[in-house]
Amino acid sequence: MSRAIIFDVDGTLSETEETHRRAFNRAFEQAGLAWRWDQALYERLLAVTGGKERIRYFIDDFDAAGVPPGDVDAFIRSLHAAKTIAYTDMVSGGEVELRPGIRELISDAQSRGFRLAIATTTTPANVDALLGVTLGGCDAFEVICAGDSVAHKTPAPDVYELALEILQLDAAACVALEDSRNGLLSSVAAGIPTVVTPGIYTRGQDFSEAALVIDDLAAQDFSAIYALTAPAA
Repeated sequence: MSRAIIFDVDGTLSETEETHRRAFNRAFEQAGLAWRWDQALYERLLAVTGGKERIRYFIDDFDAAGVPPGDVDAFIRSLHAAKTIAYTDMVSGGEVELRPGIRELISDAQSRGFRLAIATTTTPANVDALLGVTLGGCDAFEVICAGDSVAHKTPAPDVYELALEILQLDAAACVALEDSRNGLLSSVAAGIPTVVTPGIYTRGQDFSEAALVIDDLAAQDFSAIYALTAPAA
């Protein structure tokens, strides 16, 4: 009787978005760009999932100053690679921690026989850095679907559908844990009952499609989360 919990990463496992924002700004400064993403702007930019996609959106809709002539896609890839290095350095330096209740949920779910997976649009390097610092590695998670492993990022369901395929489970045997509307739309489109734990950048978003919204995981016994799954034969 197999059941699984599929976790998003940024904003869900950890309040990493602020670290991402500062890492973007460090990469911009290193590239000699005058761009600076403050919190208000970054909240708007988070409507676009994926770091490279977010940079492209900023160039197209906000500020193209400093973009060199030629291959813009190559410029974006290079800039994003620098940002990933900056982010992983920050994470390795201890600048992030798990959100309250996450460590306990992982441990309790494992003790009850749940399989654990990750479905995220962030890069594998970012996932490895976060889990290495906070959990000592990725061993708790049987499946990790990250970065460009799918053609379409959230709110498309691709990354969750890939996780289900690898787990070889029906959506009804799983529950997803998300923090944003885009993530919620992705998991729900894949047919997975979803629990939302809003983060600092996503409070106030529309979570009407969620099976459950929990503001504070640390105050839960997790039974309501487990009850959303139907054991697979």
